[in-house]
Amino acid sequence: MEHRTLRTALEAEHRDIDGGIETFLEQVSEELGSTEELRRSLAGLRRHIYLEEEFLFPPLKSAGLMGPIFVMEREHGALWKAMDEVDGLIAENDGTAVHKACTHMLEVLAKHNAMEEKVIYAQADELLDQSAGRELLEFMESGSAPAGWVAHSAR
Repeated sequence: MEHRTLRTALEAEHRDIDGGIETFLEQVSEELGSTEELRRSLAGLRRHIYLEEEFLFPPLKSAGLMGPIFVMEREHGALWKAMDEVDGLIAENDGTAVHKACTHMLEVLAKHNAMEEKVIYAQADELLDQSAGRELLEFMESGSAPAGWVAHSAR
């Protein structure tokens, strides 16, 4: 496995997820068309939230980052609900509504990601011990969230 820091790996996932949603938005119109790119990005975002809440956040909470992580988890819950809404709109085949919901979700993600990268990721490599960091990076390479898992604040 190529040596990457947690920060750069997590930030790369943010860019990949956001980029997939942006690509979808460039292509959608009133006709919904293919949702493959969007579905891939939503699955990536769900997996990303899982890895943060199950691998990254617990040791950071123990290191004293309770407040910022509480905010991130609350925002994860809102993002989870937004993704569920998008899934429902896809099922209704309403391209205009999906476009509007995804545009709003990208706005929320932009603010969330900026804070997460500045506050959480900036300290991840320093505060996580080597074992926890390696476990997180290994999960990022091939892991998946358990079926039915939901963000803590969306339960």
